[in-house]
Amino acid sequence: MGSAIPTLEPGIIHVWRGSLDLGQEAYRRFQSLLADDERARAARFHFPRDRARFVVGRGLLRALLGRYLAADPAHLRFRYSIHEKPALVGPGLYFNLAHSGATALFAFSPSFDVGVDVELVQPEFEGDRIAERFFSPAEIEALQALPEEDRRVAFLSCWTRKEAFLKARGDGLTLALDSFDVSLAPNEPAALLRTAWSSQECSRWQLLDLSDTEQGQVAAVAAPATGWHCVRHEIDTETLLSD
Repeated sequence: MGSAIPTLEPGIIHVWRGSLDLGQEAYRRFQSLLADDERARAARFHFPRDRARFVVGRGLLRALLGRYLAADPAHLRFRYSIHEKPALVGPGLYFNLAHSGATALFAFSPSFDVGVDVELVQPEFEGDRIAERFFSPAEIEALQALPEEDRRVAFLSCWTRKEAFLKARGDGLTLALDSFDVSLAPNEPAALLRTAWSSQECSRWQLLDLSDTEQGQVAAVAAPATGWHCVRHEIDTETLLSD
């Protein structure tokens, strides 16, 4: 990757995947990129592993943005929405990040807001009760109609698509999860199917499934635009930190 980071063209979303569990040298170098408020936030984590993952996640975000913008990562400044969604101060890229365990995804767009989410498949996890509490009636019906062996991934597909949609909107979890429907069945394209507030909303949105079930990861990206394409990359931390 290095200085040859791919050009981000209009109508393209780049999604980078990387690990948050890196060695102490990478941790120290990423920590040196953070602003004072980010270091203060990191210090509030009780467990060292969570603290380290936050530092690495923010450091990776800054390093990637620095490559795209040909800017010093340590000098980038963020502002935060009322729901704590970060954005660059001044002109730049739209971006979003998500992590589950040690897996992190970073999405970048030059043209429109973007939201991304990832969850790890937990063999012992049962999502039926959570679905009944938070999903819409149509989603619950679609989930329950599936064979039992498909429901765990289908639940996470639904969850990550909803999260990606909310994050692209900037709503956090203030918008009720049952006020809109997304697709969830295996082999069904990711899509926004219904919103309670507008019959036209779905036509403005495009969702894409980013899952890697062989790696035990379910993920999605969403944007309030159509016709875009997604290019996926793996982060090479050593190259990213070079120069």
